[in-house]
Amino acid sequence: MNSSDSDRTFRVAVLSVVKHDYMARAVAAHPRTRLTVVADDPDRPHWVHERNAKFAQEFGVPYVRDVEQALADYGCQIAVVSSEAERHCDLSVRAARAGLHVVQDKPMSTRLSECDRLVEAIQQSNVKFMLWNRNRLPSLNDARIAIQEGAVGKPYAFHIDFHFAKDAGPPKGSRAADDPPLDWLDAQIAAHADGSDGGVGREPMGELQVEGIYPLAYLRMLAGVEVRRVFARTTSHFHQLHADNNVEDLATVTLEMDHGMLATLSIGRIGAASHPEIGEIKIHVLGSEGALVISEARPEVGVYYRGQPAKEFRDRRVAEDLDYLLVDDFLQAIDTDGDTILDAVAGRSICAVIAAALESGRTGTPVEVK
Repeated sequence: MNSSDSDRTFRVAVLSVVKHDYMARAVAAHPRTRLTVVADDPDRPHWVHERNAKFAQEFGVPYVRDVEQALADYGCQIAVVSSEAERHCDLSVRAARAGLHVVQDKPMSTRLSECDRLVEAIQQSNVKFMLWNRNRLPSLNDARIAIQEGAVGKPYAFHIDFHFAKDAGPPKGSRAADDPPLDWLDAQIAAHADGSDGGVGREPMGELQVEGIYPLAYLRMLAGVEVRRVFARTTSHFHQLHADNNVEDLATVTLEMDHGMLATLSIGRIGAASHPEIGEIKIHVLGSEGALVISEARPEVGVYYRGQPAKEFRDRRVAEDLDYLLVDDFLQAIDTDGDTILDAVAGRSICAVIAAALESGRTGTPVEVK
């Protein structure tokens, strides 16, 4: 890499921004990027075009209702994809085939076949891909360094609690028996106002698909090995939306990994009444010479003041540059032709673990990861 590479500015195309827009904002905020155009397919429903147009207007860039035209006409080098989940891979494949590097929202896809199609497109086009993650949080960086430096000896077991204290509509059992089932997409569109629309799309998704990428990416980074077999228990325990759509809001997973390593995961959308803050997110590591417990939120500070809204979180994360660090890592990978922190192959592996866990939850048997 020479100095001109590290100074290069990248033009960014946002391909749909109907989910949380924090990812597109994070990429746009980096000093080496310039948000240039927002685009989507013309056949999308009104609510999709409305969100896309609003975001484009805020940043003072065009909104083009034709993805291929936008990729051809605006000279962008990076695409940011944050569409409905089932469209993630298709938009990323089209961007990669047009020669753009891709930053994509999670989940990678709801289908392994789509993940495979994306991996192939990324490799054939020789572009960089990063699946959005949380691996650059301060606590995770410190844990990674501590394990690499031998603080616990040789790790052999992990446990991760990943519980989000967010609601998803009415509690399970709170509706009348003759009420019609809650529609998944309608509920996600309505939840957008308070940021609780984690599983945007027509296909219902439980917490393993919506949030499982985060703890499994932690495990992949800290353990450095592949998961080979899983056993899971899944249920819709908290929310009527999940029960009506036959997807889990709570799951436990046992994971058998290479070199005899083991891990367990407890994950769920546990409801706002279950925890005073955002939720319980911790990683436990057992090693031959000791143990390590990582609280994902640290460092944090409690903030209290008169007139504070009842639903405002008191604990605030500090010294946290996750968005900048993820984007900076991605740009460095482009500059140096290096690896991204969570590339397409890694993303596909995580989706395969989740698919196996969902199958195990349905069948009640251990399932090999494909």
